[in-house]
Amino acid sequence: MNDTLERWSTRRAFILAVTGAAVGLGNIWRFPYITGENGGAAFLLLYVGFVLLLGLPVMMAEIMVGRAGRRSPVHSLGHLAAQAGASFRWRWLGLFGAFTVFCILSFYSVVSGWSIEFLIASINGEFVGAAPAEVGAGFDAFLADPRRMTFNHTLFLVMTMLVVSTGVSKGLERLNNLLMPLLYLLLLLLAGYAATTEGFGPALAWLFLPDVSAVTPLVVMHAMGHAFFTLAVGACALMAYGAYMPDHQSLPRAAGAVAVLDVTVALLAGIAIFSVVFAQGLDPGEGPGLMFVTLPIAFAQLPWGALWLSIFFLLLLLATWTSSINLAEPMVATLQGMGLKRGHAAALVGLAVWLVGLLSVLSFSTLAEWRPLFGMNAFELVSTIPPEIFLPLGGLLIAIFAAWVMPEAAARRALGVGPGGFALWRGLVRWVAIPLTLVVLVAGLV
Repeated sequence: MNDTLERWSTRRAFILAVTGAAVGLGNIWRFPYITGENGGAAFLLLYVGFVLLLGLPVMMAEIMVGRAGRRSPVHSLGHLAAQAGASFRWRWLGLFGAFTVFCILSFYSVVSGWSIEFLIASINGEFVGAAPAEVGAGFDAFLADPRRMTFNHTLFLVMTMLVVSTGVSKGLERLNNLLMPLLYLLLLLLAGYAATTEGFGPALAWLFLPDVSAVTPLVVMHAMGHAFFTLAVGACALMAYGAYMPDHQSLPRAAGAVAVLDVTVALLAGIAIFSVVFAQGLDPGEGPGLMFVTLPIAFAQLPWGALWLSIFFLLLLLATWTSSINLAEPMVATLQGMGLKRGHAAALVGLAVWLVGLLSVLSFSTLAEWRPLFGMNAFELVSTIPPEIFLPLGGLLIAIFAAWVMPEAAARRALGVGPGGFALWRGLVRWVAIPLTLVVLVAGLV
């Protein structure tokens, strides 16, 4: 069966698509609060270092496998394993990746639904003049309302799957070309506004002047794990995109551009958020609630705060929308590779994700006391185990397959570099990325 898939029409389309997959909650929601919890600049420098040493080589490996196979992740892995005389069981890695993305998208759509709620509230000026206790109580009331949570979860998934169902060129590529430049424009506007606040200087100092004493083994582990999460590595999503990559495009340059854009988004978001937080004398280490409680409180006290807060939540919604669309693609591609039409595959994926996402919705109300594993509720399980364990495990297996299993000639052609460049990449993957990934995985398990 020939299940060769579509191609991106231009180099720019591929870079924007992969960046769209990478840029999302990891950059705008998770990066600020995890940086706040881990001491600021020390964490930031470790994170950037691990993006270069760990995330980028494995990202190149994942895209390379898809480009060499020119099929859905399952069939690319099976095809290349057969060429190498290796076990056909490698193809199950594609299904594991699809399952990982499925779990992540099930909570991703729920959290993204929060951004819809807060965008509407910001536009209506509901946070202007609100006391901190009032903002926190409003967020708690929203989480405890399963009807509102379910409506937003449903709306966001419908927005996502409608785009995915239209295909690569008409859906994913067209939306990425429109929304990704808009996302960067909104980020620059927010960063420019942040530069006018009294917290801009303290925010820059906190982000870029590291305190070495803040570095602990736990901070190192968090930085390594976040490098995986923020680049969307390890779930075969980038493998699916590699299958669409134009033949003439430089893979190392494209992957490098994505890594730079991804880190830039995180930095701009951090500067914008922490400038506002410091301007109001609030705590940057507030954890996950930084986005939905601390920020509304901070913006509400600033001139034109309602406008800038609305822009921020619009930015968050656009980032999570492009990311979720790109996360859904490998699951749809996998079902397409099994013979389903794209529209039917998108509907099936959307329905399944919606149903499992209801467990996360109800984790804040009806199922709040249901803790099936490790003392965690359903939302905590799917928002913790897939990012911290499944992604590093998938990345480890992809790196092993790309550097040790798949035919060297196929890997060299797909990577598109000379002998020296290929030797450098393979050495980084074999002797740096794989051991570091093992450390991340073990740390996530203990």
